[in-house]
Amino acid sequence: MSDTTAPAPGATHAATHGTTRAAAARPRQEDIVTGIMRQWAQVHPDLDLEPIGVIGRINRCAALLQQAADAQLRPERLTRAEFDLLGTLRRSGRPLTAGELARETFASGAAVTKRLQRLEQQGLVERRTDERDRRVAHLTLTGAGRELADRALPDQLDREHALLAGLSPEHRAELADRLAELLLLLEGSVPRS
Repeated sequence: MSDTTAPAPGATHAATHGTTRAAAARPRQEDIVTGIMRQWAQVHPDLDLEPIGVIGRINRCAALLQQAADAQLRPERLTRAEFDLLGTLRRSGRPLTAGELARETFASGAAVTKRLQRLEQQGLVERRTDERDRRVAHLTLTGAGRELADRALPDQLDREHALLAGLSPEHRAELADRLAELLLLLEGSVPRS
């Protein structure tokens, strides 16, 4: 009698490569995108739905992360998008124009203008008119804006560490590498509005 036996019909790939039976028997939890892809496959069985598997999951993760960040920043009376503007001004180390902020944060000019108005009303950002071109305004953080950005960032990072804690350090590093590849690809091919 041989020690090697053929896998049972329908055995998983993991089970045939030496993983424990318990791990192989454990069903993988299905995410919402898998269900969406299954529904589209029923409606359009002739279409290649692979992009939904990647882009749908990225969009869903982005939306959930946005909700988590907004909830954490609510006591500061900020949204994640507003915090991104504060953070951009803080890390840049120099005054920026609204156009530069829009480019840095991938937001529309109108959205940046609206967010900056709110931040100015809260006393977190100040605007200085360019001496050579009165149409241009340079934006900087006030002392209160700098203090808020510096206070909120560690809390934000702690929350993000907690959100990623279910992934091993190796998986986080691999995911960051793959996302960096995708980002470079998209930055070179997707037109900016």
